[in-house]
Amino acid sequence: MLKKLIQTLRRKRPHAPPRSTPAVLNARQHNLARDRISRNAVNVVERLQKAGYQAYAVGGCVRDLMLDFDPKDFDIATSATPEQVRAEFRNARIIGRRFKLVHVHFGREIIEVATFRANHPEIDDEDNPQQSSRHESGRILRDNVYGSLEDDAQRRDFTINALYYDPVTERILDYAHGVPDIRNRQIRLIGDPTQRYQEDPVRMLRAVRFAAKLDFDLERHTAEPIQRLAPLLRDIPSARLFDEVLKLFLSGYAEHTFELLLQYDLFAPLFPAAGAALRQQPDYAGKLIRQALINTDDRIEQGKPVTPAFLFAALLWPALPARVLRLQEQGMPPIPAMQEAAHSLIVEQCQRTAVPKRFTIPIREIWDMQERLPRRQGKRADLLLENPRFRAGYDFLLLRESAGEQTDGLGDWWTDYQEVSDSERRQMIRDLSSKEKEDSSGAPRKRRRGGNRRRRGPRSDGSAPSGE
Repeated sequence: MLKKLIQTLRRKRPHAPPRSTPAVLNARQHNLARDRISRNAVNVVERLQKAGYQAYAVGGCVRDLMLDFDPKDFDIATSATPEQVRAEFRNARIIGRRFKLVHVHFGREIIEVATFRANHPEIDDEDNPQQSSRHESGRILRDNVYGSLEDDAQRRDFTINALYYDPVTERILDYAHGVPDIRNRQIRLIGDPTQRYQEDPVRMLRAVRFAAKLDFDLERHTAEPIQRLAPLLRDIPSARLFDEVLKLFLSGYAEHTFELLLQYDLFAPLFPAAGAALRQQPDYAGKLIRQALINTDDRIEQGKPVTPAFLFAALLWPALPARVLRLQEQGMPPIPAMQEAAHSLIVEQCQRTAVPKRFTIPIREIWDMQERLPRRQGKRADLLLENPRFRAGYDFLLLRESAGEQTDGLGDWWTDYQEVSDSERRQMIRDLSSKEKEDSSGAPRKRRRGGNRRRRGPRSDGSAPSGE
């Protein structure tokens, strides 16, 4: 009954009629220069057109060039089916099942070619549910319904991504008022926002990502349903959400993206434990995450490498100390408590975003370092310096301190220890042992005769500050 009701409502929902005649901008009416289009992309368009098919550069590359950005890649839309495209290019192969595409390889450059798509039928075949193209929530499960150029423009997500450029005639075709939206710097969904988000909830993340990247505003109707529909992200496969998180935070505008995710209640569906920590201790958790994202943006701007492991370690850390503390209160020693809490937190997060093992292992090692860095007596400091995760653990310690955690100067100590000579390092260890003796007795102890022989200081409890 519920499914039939949803289908009835869909039949009754009014739809704006497709715009069959686009606005056409010739070369004198736009700022997109043909010589900024990839030579290989132009080659693909020209060969498809000579074979009798329609073909255009489309989407982000057209949008970015109009904004004077350098596109990351070039996509082509065509009336040719994937099989027909492959027949035209020896260096092509068909990929995907949910959304069939053709990759045309030119050395290291890949030109992605997609056949024009049409909107899905509102009602699927009830007699063949395994062939259904939609989930009962409205989410599209398969997207291989081919159509015309006009159909393709109407089924694209945002108006600014529905621009088609013909490098042969140098004309831009605008079916959805994308050019005015670019000029007005706003993100607008094509069609009914609620329905479009139900078809693919990841569009909510894409809206935020484009708004952050382009410094655009979300158009009012596009923004209005997001907070209400944010829980739909829980139905998205975790592997796809992991990929989306990387796009959100590793593209150079992570801090702005984070603010928009919070504004539209999209962060907690991606990071449930971290979202709860933000509600419980907003100042500390917010400051640590923001500083990590600022550092990430700075490294990307400077052309330095960034790793998802450090990013996820920072995003999840605010949820970790309370778990460690609970285990310690139950009698578990500090390092095993850290390891057990880290394991449970990562397992939970992987259910939401499928973080690969090549990242979860260094995440745990970075966290484990936070328990080991306070333990510096004897040869431990030198052994820690030789640990391949030392640098990441040290950087993470500085991040925690920048968020307000009190570590009794631990970050400064390790900074100095890396820069001084071996003899000065030995003196730092002796000073550390003397300080611990003073702290434990309340007064300095007299050195015994024959004191040239160093004695091992009392064991430290080694517990890392929790930041709470």
